[in-house]
Amino acid sequence: MRNALAAFSLVLITACGFQLRGVAELPFDSIHVPGSGAIALELRRSIRSGSRTAVVDDPQQAQARLEFTQEVRQKEILSLTAEGRVREFRLLYRVGFRVHDGKGGEFLRPVSLQVARDMTYSDAQLLAKEAEEQALYRDMQQDMVQQIMRRLATARAPQAPPG
Repeated sequence: MRNALAAFSLVLITACGFQLRGVAELPFDSIHVPGSGAIALELRRSIRSGSRTAVVDDPQQAQARLEFTQEVRQKEILSLTAEGRVREFRLLYRVGFRVHDGKGGEFLRPVSLQVARDMTYSDAQLLAKEAEEQALYRDMQQDMVQQIMRRLATARAPQAPPG
């Protein structure tokens, strides 16, 4: 019975078009990702493990250069209690970047991506809510890396300048 159920599940999954995430096909052989922040480290790791593209330390040796134009974390109040205390926050994480070849050509024009999460808040659970906020930001960062990887996969080689 278990084998039949497993086989049926496999047929359903393949019939709907589900595929495991494979290797990302990036349109460049090497890329330079600057910075020592968490997003840069996670993106370099993701490119190394999820594509055939080499991550190089020297921008002069890279076919493509990723340049972060912004990285912003924001916290907005969503709602208040009847006493005027915060009930909910919205966490925002925004990253801007572009990918160029170092010679004036652009693989990707400047892009700004944003991820948001809502969280409840209580003064009585201050430490737990701070830990939850940090966990949500880590989750948002991982989502952002996946979004950047998808954008990198859609990049096109720069056109040769006229003349």
